[in-house]
Amino acid sequence: MNIYEKINKIQVELKAPKSQRNNFGNYNFRNCEDILEALKPLLLREKMIIQLSDELVQIGDRFYIKATATLIDTESGEKHSTTSFAREELTKKGMDGSQITGASSSYARKYALNGLLAIDDTKDSDTTNTGNQNNNTNQTKPTKSKMTPEEEQEKKEKCIKWIVDNISKIEENKQVGVLNNLDLLDLDNLELKELKIIYKNISKELEKGA
Repeated sequence: MNIYEKINKIQVELKAPKSQRNNFGNYNFRNCEDILEALKPLLLREKMIIQLSDELVQIGDRFYIKATATLIDTESGEKHSTTSFAREELTKKGMDGSQITGASSSYARKYALNGLLAIDDTKDSDTTNTGNQNNNTNQTKPTKSKMTPEEEQEKKEKCIKWIVDNISKIEENKQVGVLNNLDLLDLDNLELKELKIIYKNISKELEKGA
């Protein structure tokens, strides 16, 4: 079995539940540690290891953390990697420089793992709202064809990348407002429809400055 067959098995079987809770935003989410904890038993079975590394890179006048996640087949020595970027905030209330870098590293590593392991946004059973389930059982409404989890994840990643790439083009005193008082590190925990709202907010500000 080559490394890509092993990775495929891991991608299919990996389940990393959203075990963290953001009470302020009222949503559940998974972090880098949750993914690694779910991954380790599969790595042991498939005789593989994972390595995570960071590199500080400067793009324009801003610094980014470039995270690389690499799966290594201990039997053949084959490797497969993905990378992800997270921009360091200039300042963040209540955090010093090392904490800002650490938060950016965690964010970038999580995205690198998402890409490497094909992690989608399938709802966890404990986060699904079933309050009105009985009342709606017999109601049928016309619905649009739903995207597959993979398609939705791809759209989310493109939307987040666009937001990260363009938020710096807006005056800093307006960035908090267009992000709906969220941090860039929170974007991965949002639904696609919430990301689209932020996308529209930024687009409007960019049009004003055009």
